Amino acid sequence: MSVVGIQQEERLKEAGILLGQSPVMQALHAIVEDLASTNIPVLLVGESGTGKDVYARMIHLLSGSCTTLMKKIACAAMDPLRLQSEIQKLQTQHGDKQEIHHLFLDGIEELDAACQKSLLSYLPDGAEWAGDLIFRARVISATSRDLEKEVESGRFRRELYFRINGACLRLPPLRERREDITALLDYFLQKHKQEMKKTVPELDQETMEALLAYDWPGNIRELENLSRKMAALEDARLPLSDLRVRSMDQAPTSNAYRGSSLKTAARAASRQRERELILEALERTHWNRKRAARELQISYKALLYKLKQIGAPDIGSSMRGG
Repeated sequence: MSVVGIQQEERLKEAGILLGQSPVMQALHAIVEDLASTNIPVLLVGESGTGKDVYARMIHLLSGSCTTLMKKIACAAMDPLRLQSEIQKLQTQHGDKQEIHHLFLDGIEELDAACQKSLLSYLPDGAEWAGDLIFRARVISATSRDLEKEVESGRFRRELYFRINGACLRLPPLRERREDITALLDYFLQKHKQEMKKTVPELDQETMEALLAYDWPGNIRELENLSRKMAALEDARLPLSDLRVRSMDQAPTSNAYRGSSLKTAARAASRQRERELILEALERTHWNRKRAARELQISYKALLYKLKQIGAPDIGSSMRGG
């Protein structure tokens, strides 16, 4: 049974939050449950696609304040005036001081120096706010960078870092919690099956082994995107072939440009983008190669040649024809 109580776990499932069962995630959930009932500012740190927004919602739902709003601010889109306007909506001169809103600052590392200064002026230094206005939001921040290094380099204000970092939760990448891949994949397949009114494809042992062996650089977001493709096509073969192509490229790509000329690097990048465009066209046309060739404005023979070059499986005629 999950560390989180059964009733709470059901509430989270209803909100579209699936709890992982791997030991590292169970430990994380225990900490989240303890923190949720407090008003301590939380800093969520993790690679892109690890579910930082999901854990912000989880804290909000478990806090007992879920009848109030959780305000999300995409920091990359903020300027000082807009940030000031958004924050002032969460201030009040009257009302119940025990009512806690949640302010979710997504991508806080993207705030420029002016925005950081503006935000710092609104955050209380300690438990009480000195002034006529009461800042009523419990702050949850998310970042994909190491903010300590950002502070050391001068790109992030030290005072702001300490005010948002009451408790720091590090979300592990999917490659460090492979035990959860099967359950997550099943959840996403069922979710998109219902949305699209499609039939979920059966996944054989070879497919599951490939999924468990893949490193998932895009983390949970990448896994959901793959499951969406599988549900849309009602077939696992094409999305899995795309995954295998990316997997083959991951290891050499990081070393491909070391010690090479700019011309060599440009050619490698061009081939990478060409492959992506071909696979995207094939997905749009449900692997109909003739239609894909027309979309790409190349001959059918040229497309067949390029498919051999990128190592794509010859499954088009058996799936969709052409």
